[in-house]
Amino acid sequence: MEPSEREWMTRFLSHLNFERRLSSHTVSAYRHDLLTLAAFCERRGVKLWGALNNFQVRAFAAGEHAGGIAPRSIQRRLSAARTFYEYLMREGHVKNNPALDVRAPKTKKRLPATLDADQMGRLLDFRVDDTLSARDKAMMELFYSSGLRLSELQGLDVSAVDLQDRTVRVLGKGHKTRIVPVGRHAVAALKKWLTQRALTLKKPGAASPHSGPMFVGKTGRPLSVRAVQLRVGTWAKRQGLTMHVHPHMFRHSFATHLLESSGDLRGVQELLGHADISTTQVYTHLDFQHLASVYDAAHPRARRRPRPA
Repeated sequence: MEPSEREWMTRFLSHLNFERRLSSHTVSAYRHDLLTLAAFCERRGVKLWGALNNFQVRAFAAGEHAGGIAPRSIQRRLSAARTFYEYLMREGHVKNNPALDVRAPKTKKRLPATLDADQMGRLLDFRVDDTLSARDKAMMELFYSSGLRLSELQGLDVSAVDLQDRTVRVLGKGHKTRIVPVGRHAVAALKKWLTQRALTLKKPGAASPHSGPMFVGKTGRPLSVRAVQLRVGTWAKRQGLTMHVHPHMFRHSFATHLLESSGDLRGVQELLGHADISTTQVYTHLDFQHLASVYDAAHPRARRRPRPA
């Protein structure tokens, strides 16, 4: 691949970063996928982006599959290639998009893991007797109450939470803002934590107790994503849950329990901040699984009869 052609990747990534304002994680994923495509082009002797054709992109996808790459990852790489070529066409550097109509192998739908209402109740049923327990309970209650993503909770500012109105203003994917309700248990937990947070931030050099990150550590610094994950896992073990519990499981459980109670798919979509309702529809499969288990347990012709002795 010619150096001038690689420069187009740099321009494209800059476009994603500064014009489309995608997250650093997303831009990094695009970079990795395009470098993989560029390596394929070099092996095939393709020196210009405009010289890559549809047949070669299909060979690229087939080669990734033969190499053991998961269908979901191949799908992502093809999507990155299509988006890159759309940019190149817009800039007048190429005339067509060779990644169009190239599909990755079908992937099995993985249903997100959730906690049922009893498991969630057990996880959140612990005494608050120090600063850490107050903070952790507030985090987990807010996760479950409002269906926040991990990045949304980790980046939450004190000013974004209105305890009187019982709402939280969230900056989601694509820098889109949404306002979601906060339940009474989460409000009570947040009030206790804010009292403890103010005491923590009285230390020299700490931020103002009335502004800055909502969730901080002992030194007053914002909690990292990894720290939140570790605290959730620690409490799951303490509360006797045997499965691996991670922050996103609160969001999945929030959506599933809400859908089971209301049946309002559009409402759940708005609360989760999904741009496309098809993303939210995965929870209808979870809801059906729940109904199917109820049917199997209760319907006379679904129950297994004991075998005669």
